[in-house]
Amino acid sequence: MKTAVVLGTGLIGTSVALALSRHGVHVFLEDRDPDAARTAASLGAGTVSSPEDFGQPVDLAVLAVPPAHVARTLGQAQERGLARAYTDVCSVKAGPAAEAAALGLDTTMYIGGHPLSGREKSGPLAARGDLFEGRPWVLTPAQDTRRDVFNRALELVSLCGAVPVVMDPAEHDRAVALISHAPHLVSALMAARLEHASEEAARIAGQGVRDVTRIAAGDPGLWREILTANAGAVADVLEEYAGDLAAVIGSLRALAKDPVGPSGDAANTELVDRLRRGNAGQARIPGKHGAPHAAYGTVPVVIGDAPGELARLFAAASAAKVNIEDLAIEHSPGQQVGLVTLFVAPEAAPGLVAQLSERGWTVQS
Repeated sequence: MKTAVVLGTGLIGTSVALALSRHGVHVFLEDRDPDAARTAASLGAGTVSSPEDFGQPVDLAVLAVPPAHVARTLGQAQERGLARAYTDVCSVKAGPAAEAAALGLDTTMYIGGHPLSGREKSGPLAARGDLFEGRPWVLTPAQDTRRDVFNRALELVSLCGAVPVVMDPAEHDRAVALISHAPHLVSALMAARLEHASEEAARIAGQGVRDVTRIAAGDPGLWREILTANAGAVADVLEEYAGDLAAVIGSLRALAKDPVGPSGDAANTELVDRLRRGNAGQARIPGKHGAPHAAYGTVPVVIGDAPGELARLFAAASAAKVNIEDLAIEHSPGQQVGLVTLFVAPEAAPGLVAQLSERGWTVQS
């Protein structure tokens, strides 16, 4: 790929442009907000100029626009003869593809795409050229998608460092409703409970509520468009979730009234069953390098909030010849310390605890 145009210079579009430019692709940038395009260009994502000035169609046009605008943007781009191949990067696939076909567009030149990566921040200033490294990138070719168009999309995925996954559009939409869209709504609803929480409750908020509500910081306008485009599939997931939630509420009410009687015993059994199902579902999420979910040993270490402390901890783990598989950081409210939990191979945890303790680190049991 030598040339490309990115239509839409928000977080995803600019990140795509940065990745392509890094590999020497000449990227043209367009956005209905000229300031956004100029900002993306200032970051090194490409040039703010019309592909028509190039004198011939570019190799690929990337439509980085919301789902409701994909078909219209595709039609306008094809009228201009911008590219030899077209793809999009929105998070819903069936609707835009059906709309493009209904408008009579040349769908042989188009393939749907969805990089499953993002940030809570939006706009070109939040973009990163490595945003897609190692992340799945779904492609949804239709029966009439040309082979060269499919290959061009695969090249895009490769240049962005992502992992291609081929899916049917409707299957994709059901999947993202389950693993992305419904979780965002649940996170937002949980975070909304904190809006009028007492200062005391907010002050002692720990890592659990931070994990659950992290994605609730997403842009409401963008998420309204995503949820509207995939409303039916998201509603199906939430309907099942609502049934589970109602059952849990019933169990908790029974436990509140009769914690040790027959109804309490039944409620306890029901509650434990739901929690075990949660364990089973969480275990199905792929672990490191896409391998099955692994159980790690945990080493919680108290660390000062100062430059170089985390590097010093990593150096100590390296000296102990222990590989850190993952980590979590929890900040202590009102104090200049935090808790770093190192996830390591179970057999390595006792030795690491001993060596860190010898080096003066405070390791919690």
